[in-house]
Amino acid sequence: MLSRCRCLSRPLSCSLSAFSQVRIAVGRRSASGFSLCHRSTSSNILPQHQPPLSLECNPRLSCIKYFRTSAVCNNEVVTVNTPAFPESVTEGDVRWEKAVGDSVAEDEVVCEIETDKTSVQVPSPSAGVIEELLVPDGGKVEGGTPLFKLRKTDGAPAKAKLAAKPIPEAATFTPPPAPSTPPPPTPPSPLPTEVASGPIPSTMPPVPPVTVQAMDSKPVSAVKPTATPPSPVMDTSAKGIRSEQRVKMNRMRLRIAQRLKEAQNVCAMLTTFNEIDMSNIQQMRAHHRDSFLKKHNLKLGFMSAFVKAAAYALQDQPVVNAVIDDTTKEIVYRDYIDISVAVATPKGLVVPVIRNVETMNFADIEKAINELGEKARKNELAIEDMDGGTFTISNGGVFGSLFGTPIINPPQSAILGMHGIFDRPVAVAGKVEVRPMMYVALTYDHRLIDGREAVTFLRKIKATVEDPRVLLLDI
Repeated sequence: MLSRCRCLSRPLSCSLSAFSQVRIAVGRRSASGFSLCHRSTSSNILPQHQPPLSLECNPRLSCIKYFRTSAVCNNEVVTVNTPAFPESVTEGDVRWEKAVGDSVAEDEVVCEIETDKTSVQVPSPSAGVIEELLVPDGGKVEGGTPLFKLRKTDGAPAKAKLAAKPIPEAATFTPPPAPSTPPPPTPPSPLPTEVASGPIPSTMPPVPPVTVQAMDSKPVSAVKPTATPPSPVMDTSAKGIRSEQRVKMNRMRLRIAQRLKEAQNVCAMLTTFNEIDMSNIQQMRAHHRDSFLKKHNLKLGFMSAFVKAAAYALQDQPVVNAVIDDTTKEIVYRDYIDISVAVATPKGLVVPVIRNVETMNFADIEKAINELGEKARKNELAIEDMDGGTFTISNGGVFGSLFGTPIINPPQSAILGMHGIFDRPVAVAGKVEVRPMMYVALTYDHRLIDGREAVTFLRKIKATVEDPRVLLLDI
């Protein structure tokens, strides 16, 4: 009895060890897309009249199931909603970039929502095909409104797959043999149908008199070019017709027009002017341009000098940085300085904000301007980038403006207008010299800011730009 138990335990241990080895091996493969299910039961091992089974001699003990999890997500239709708007924005107009049936990749822009301040891009959450547009082009939407339905697919767009199907057919296509399809002959001598349909001769057949048949046609001298249909003659009287085209104003342009008109109706705007000699700042820029570019990987421009000079002047005249609260009839003085820089875009004028300018140096200001400029060029400015601002600088000099009066950007109380740099004769120490000069204009709300503060503020900017050492000496 004891010997019989030993005989049974030895193959049973071998079977269990083989089963564990195969289970480990198959378990490793199951991580890459396989699942293991074993159908061994106790009836195959416990009875003594049957020999112990092993995985090597009985493959029915294990089976492999293949599964694909990506098939669950394919052909799933999802509804994409409008993203949430900030508190200052309630609705927007939809402008579609894609149509029904178009294939989109993941994070590809499907539509843009034009709001009062900026355009919000709506990307596709995954790769798929546009099934249905739930909002017409130009329709108004609010936060959370359903926009379109998307049928999910795998990574490759559906249209690309359809276009790729005929490629293998074109690759496997072989041209028919030369006798069945003769190449196009250079001379106009077609082969007779009898020769093409007859048996293939073993010797070279005589040349048929095709030239005679070809010469039976008209000679070259008798051939006349076919008369082309006359082109429609334009009526000379129609050149003086004047037409009109009506284009709907986008939401941003409507908001800009509304705010500018509010500024004229509410603020008592007054403008004061001055001129700045740009000789010293140009010399400093030319002397330190290469070293500044090498250290900060940025070009040194004129905007950083004016932004820093404005922050320095705002600290000297805090009333220019203040604002009137019309609801409570109070004056709000701000201890921080956020300067808005007006930027012209094809969709309208935007004013991204550089925050806490009083704590920045020239390099920090140039970096901030560069980042905001990149966002504006890529149409990626968010509403948070343009919200707020205590003072605005508008640079019309990039377009060659010589002189102008800027309009206040409400609810601010003042705006500085920069213009082009032009060589003009000026009196320097009793002598006439040609200097690079720039006109600057300060428009301010006369309800809050008196002429003394406005002129002093503009003269402080003039002194700081003409001699940046004023910032170091704090004078």
